[in-house]
Amino acid sequence: MQGASISRWTMTYFATSLVFLLIGQALLVVGFGYPVLQVEAPETLVIVHLLAIGWLGLLFCGALLQFVPVLVARPLHAPSLALHALILLIVGLLLLCLGFLHLGGRIEVSAFLLPMGAMLLTIGFGFIIYMIGGTLVAGTPLALPARFVALGLLALGGTAGLGFLFSLQLSGLTGSTPLANFLPDGLSIHAYLGLVGWMSVSAFGVSYRLLAMFLLAPERERRTSQFAFYLLAASITIAMSLVLVLLLGGTIHGLIYASLALAAVAAVLFSSDVVVMYRQRKRKALELNTLLTAVAVGALLVSVLAFILLASFGTLERQLAPLVYLVCFGWLTTLGLGQLYKIAAFMTWLEHYGPVLGRQPVPRVQDLVNERRASRWFYLYICAVAAAVLALLLGSVALFRTVALLQTVSVGMLALEIARTRRLRYVSFSSGSAVTTPRPNLFLPHPLERK
Repeated sequence: MQGASISRWTMTYFATSLVFLLIGQALLVVGFGYPVLQVEAPETLVIVHLLAIGWLGLLFCGALLQFVPVLVARPLHAPSLALHALILLIVGLLLLCLGFLHLGGRIEVSAFLLPMGAMLLTIGFGFIIYMIGGTLVAGTPLALPARFVALGLLALGGTAGLGFLFSLQLSGLTGSTPLANFLPDGLSIHAYLGLVGWMSVSAFGVSYRLLAMFLLAPERERRTSQFAFYLLAASITIAMSLVLVLLLGGTIHGLIYASLALAAVAAVLFSSDVVVMYRQRKRKALELNTLLTAVAVGALLVSVLAFILLASFGTLERQLAPLVYLVCFGWLTTLGLGQLYKIAAFMTWLEHYGPVLGRQPVPRVQDLVNERRASRWFYLYICAVAAAVLALLLGSVALFRTVALLQTVSVGMLALEIARTRRLRYVSFSSGSAVTTPRPNLFLPHPLERK
């Protein structure tokens, strides 16, 4: 990543996302939403959006702000909007959750809070699309990993737009309109575009580049990678077309499963590419983040297999919640936490030691972390997720809440490990802690120097 620069607010995005992850998991532990309550309960919607937007959404936004400029070798477009987008997303999410609590009769607030929160979220994600999209346009023609990210941005726009339409309908501020046809079929499209169309597709694209870099593997545009891209493009196109069908008053009768089937094939192709990169790597000793990527991809394949089996036995709708949990925590969160652990160390190293690189001895990026300590908490997290999925399949609420507690503790300890990395706690004096540049702040950027 030669010549890489730091996105000023990326660490703030990351820190905020971890806070929302801990809050969402804590609510699962205390039985606030599903599985104690129904999947469609407003309390469950609070948890879903805390995790989907607060955790995964902010995590992916922060990562894209940092790494899309690396993918296209261009500076970030309109970087000053990063803070504005973050504020809009946080405030919008909080208002959205208040609106859901109002729907559940938990609090008495204006019904207008729900669409207001959704509107702020739409504007915030619009800023993200503008920044990332502008960066991609400046880097055309795009390599394959960047094209995955561009495709994911289209799905992000669709996700945010649908969410705003749903908020109008749920708040009761609209009368008898075509929006009435959106529930419940539109919710499946909304969830697909978010978890698969935006997050998973973007994760595919960034992983192609980062894995090649971390593993010292050849960077090639394989036929399988190209085919996976085309399948995902077709999958997202079908989902977007179904939105138009609903707007025109039609019914889709589960046609979203066609999009999911194409995405499942693409996931298998992506996984095969990952296996090839691991086999062709020049770095024989795997670091913790690359081991966790392998685990995450394994969870992705298990998710695909579960989707096929559940669909074959006609139990997909009944067991959809455990499958979504596996995708969210087994695939996306394992990948996200593993890469966040590495990215935080890299950004800390670049921020603190980059200015003196070549002029005095500096530690390696690996010297900023303690993988042995962190690996215990990662292993606990992975085992807890597996047990949680099993508990949901068995319908055991008590077991689920117990392992969700272990999951929350492990994430909290990993957040502490990342904080220690930011504070350079694992760097010895002899390996570079005497550098005179200012130590990185925990999650806020240093003030810009006025010239």
